[in-house]
Amino acid sequence: MRPASEEPVPLHEEFIYCCGAATHVLKCGPWKDLSKDESKNLPRLLFMIIPGNPGLAGYYRTFIQALYCGLNQQYPVWVVSHAGHCKPPSGMEMIEDTDIKELEDVFGLNGQVEHKLNFLKKNVSKDIKLVLIAHSIGCYITLEMMKRASELQVLRSVLLFPTIERMAQSPQGKLMTPLLCKLRYVLYMPVYLLSFLPEGVKASLVRFALRGMKTCDESSITTSVNLFSVDCIANILYMASQEMLKVVERDSTTIKQNLKKLIFYYGTGDSWCPQHYYDEIKMDFPDGDIRLCEKGLRHAFVLDASKEMAAMITDWLQDDLTKL
Repeated sequence: MRPASEEPVPLHEEFIYCCGAATHVLKCGPWKDLSKDESKNLPRLLFMIIPGNPGLAGYYRTFIQALYCGLNQQYPVWVVSHAGHCKPPSGMEMIEDTDIKELEDVFGLNGQVEHKLNFLKKNVSKDIKLVLIAHSIGCYITLEMMKRASELQVLRSVLLFPTIERMAQSPQGKLMTPLLCKLRYVLYMPVYLLSFLPEGVKASLVRFALRGMKTCDESSITTSVNLFSVDCIANILYMASQEMLKVVERDSTTIKQNLKKLIFYYGTGDSWCPQHYYDEIKMDFPDGDIRLCEKGLRHAFVLDASKEMAAMITDWLQDDLTKL
């Protein structure tokens, strides 16, 4: 393994319909189609990123580029947005115009799990092994994927700042639950009004909101401009409201069944999954690979620490990759 290169890596970008919902996919590497079983050029392994919320693929642009370079450009690294969290390009609607409804409530938490499973089924050969790298609520989604589709060839799942239990009881959850569950509709009107601002003004507002950071990833700023879309915000807040209500008990059964495949990475000052959640899961699973951040990284690491996180993950996975 070598450290992530500073050189930018070309990305392939797609907007597709998955389960009837607009979905943004970023693909790092020369492999654009992994669905053809008969191809001899298929890689043995796909690194797939399951995002947090907001689940915009653009937030992970720098992260997947750094990860791809850290892996010596040997394996594809993809990130798939959550259903309906991206702003579709001109001419594409948020929901596919079809008489066939593929999935009930695709924008809800359960729908997002099925959305990722559907994407893999339609776009990735079943012969390709998977490394799932999940962030925040993406960790809950990943555990659900492993529970519902045990046939997936998951080599490893890396769960970063995992919101997999008691979200409404967390410090941030106590603050956000009333807003998300009762008052989220109030936010739609100001977002609607702000959506008419010029793109440059929107970017300036984002920079102002993130002014407290010493260094902020430029791709995070351009991606955040998409949040000035009422459709995106509505889907993001709706999913978040379901998280507060549905992410309650940790799924210890699924964790136990897959413990050897899992790496957990908790933050020390994370108000979504406080340190005592780490202490408790560490006590319940003493043989698990459960780590506590010693670098002071924030829950939303993609804003300013994508390269550092990518370098750590490539280091953690060295032994697994040498055995392939």
